[in-house]
Amino acid sequence: MNIPAFKHLLEPIELGPTAIRNRIFNPPHGTSLGDNGTVTDELIAYHEERAKGGTGLIILEGMALHPSYGFKDAFLYAGSDDIIPGMKKLGKACRKFGTPVFGQLFHAGRAVRLSHDGSKPLAYSASDIPDERYRITPVPMPGDMIREIIESYADAAHRLAEAGLDGVEILAGMGYLIAQFLDPSTNRRQDEFGGSLENRMRLLREIVSRVRMRIGETRTLGIRITLDEKTDSGMDAGTVIEICKILEQDGHLDYFSVISGSAATAGGWIHVFPPMAVPHAFVVNDAARLKQSVSRPVLVAGRINQPQTAEGILKDGKADMVGLVRALISDPEFVNKLSTGKADYIRPCVGCNQACVGHRLAHYPVSCIQNPVTGRELQYRNRVRSRRKKILVLGGGPGGMKAAITAAEMGHEVLLHEKSTTLGGQVRLAEKLPGRAEFGGVTTSLVRELQQAGISCVLDSRIDSTRLEEIRPDILVNATGAVSRLPEVEVEEARLLDSWAVIRGEVSLGQNVVIADWACDWAGLGIAQHLSRNGHHVRLACEAAVPGESIPGIVRDQWIGELHRLGVEMIPFMRFFGASGTTVYFQHMTSGQPVIYEDVHSIVSCYAARSRDIGNLAEQFDGTMVSIGDAISPRTVEEAVLEGYQAVMDL
Repeated sequence: MNIPAFKHLLEPIELGPTAIRNRIFNPPHGTSLGDNGTVTDELIAYHEERAKGGTGLIILEGMALHPSYGFKDAFLYAGSDDIIPGMKKLGKACRKFGTPVFGQLFHAGRAVRLSHDGSKPLAYSASDIPDERYRITPVPMPGDMIREIIESYADAAHRLAEAGLDGVEILAGMGYLIAQFLDPSTNRRQDEFGGSLENRMRLLREIVSRVRMRIGETRTLGIRITLDEKTDSGMDAGTVIEICKILEQDGHLDYFSVISGSAATAGGWIHVFPPMAVPHAFVVNDAARLKQSVSRPVLVAGRINQPQTAEGILKDGKADMVGLVRALISDPEFVNKLSTGKADYIRPCVGCNQACVGHRLAHYPVSCIQNPVTGRELQYRNRVRSRRKKILVLGGGPGGMKAAITAAEMGHEVLLHEKSTTLGGQVRLAEKLPGRAEFGGVTTSLVRELQQAGISCVLDSRIDSTRLEEIRPDILVNATGAVSRLPEVEVEEARLLDSWAVIRGEVSLGQNVVIADWACDWAGLGIAQHLSRNGHHVRLACEAAVPGESIPGIVRDQWIGELHRLGVEMIPFMRFFGASGTTVYFQHMTSGQPVIYEDVHSIVSCYAARSRDIGNLAEQFDGTMVSIGDAISPRTVEEAVLEGYQAVMDL
């Protein structure tokens, strides 16, 4: 691919007074890299890498600004001057590479899932309408507090300006406080802030006006808005567009940024962090509709991870800038690769939500299953090369490939042996399930990097002691992965099938199928979906409180919704006990009572895998051996890739 193929993405643009070198921005997203509400060196390094990678604009994660939503252990806090010193360093670090930085301000209102001491804090909103997702009944915000909130936005914006940031964005969508005031379904007030659209807009308009007054005309001011909350009760797009038109007439804003979803419902939340089952660029038509109604630039983000998609959005005039969060988490060099004709070498996000969103919602630093350096930039920034060594990697799954690639980058001589005829390991299983083909991108990217590094890969090869002696490596990396196994239960004349064999299509199943799901991960959910689509009657009996308990909640919740539409029966707390003929026995994990299913034609077991036994190779090898990933203990792609990288870095 050449540069002209992405000429729209690489064009400069101005957002108000801020000149931006290209049309790609990094939208706001939580990182868990702050400390007590302040900027850390780790957070600076994280954003610096994306600026260095050519990103046109960085808009920092939403910052809290008022004690009524001041959870400093979870969010940056712009309600104190303590934010200024670190923010100065962050902005300076990014501008060094030509990337301006904006700060986003928000208040969640009733959407509170955090606590200061374990007790439930008071949550404030426009009215006392209960929140479905967080099961919170908020306190209607008193008039004096509303005025205080308005000034808190203005004060926080002034701090960001004092820190030298180039602009401020106000989050007014996604079901948070400002949206709760705008939406008549959550705003039942009878005062000047409720009732008519003019009154419901008063909070937002006064915030925008006061922020503009405090930051002046030399800094950019924008707003992030949601046209489609993906809920049954959210505002309609026409109302949101009318709000934007009124705001534009007020003359304070420089741009509008369009996002989808809402924190208010499970379905809305899925679309805030859309997993791979959600279509690519699904917010683009919302942005295009708004763009037809306003004259200010319109930004858009939402599951955009391919340069061709991003270029098409701009070429078709549906938006003026394109936001990439997870794509830049996966590959901070995304833009540089575009501008140097290396778009084919971009490592695309696969939408798994595991180490990015999954880490953030568990309050761990953001990372990526494909790129373990993300969130660990400082830890691995100054890599020291050890003496050149010969490294033999056993196993061509994600961990083995990552170890080989990293070793080659560090200047070592590398040889990779894989016993099967293809690379990829268990990724090859995962990508076979409905809607999971994109996950195969993990293998595609790693194979491309192997080829780029010139690494010798020998497939359909088993290493024995003789061959090991011939190669004589200094380091042996055991990345041989895991093998499936069945549970140790009594099964008499019943069809107990291994889940891996079912995914590969190696076995036939009868009409009525029960999935005995110990793992509670992607396999049980995916097999249930696949079999149900193919006409089987499926029961998913999981050994947890909810199917998919082991995977990120947003991915799980979307999948559960799909299984519900398909009519799959999902039963929690089921311990597989055994089977006889067509009768299958479970035990409820908390009551201890038996649960019996009759007329079952096949049982699919999703049980714990076992690390592969490499025999006496370890004993015969007199060099250094290190095991990674499933070869130590069966887990996920994330741990395999991370340990493959760390194993070489720690040499």
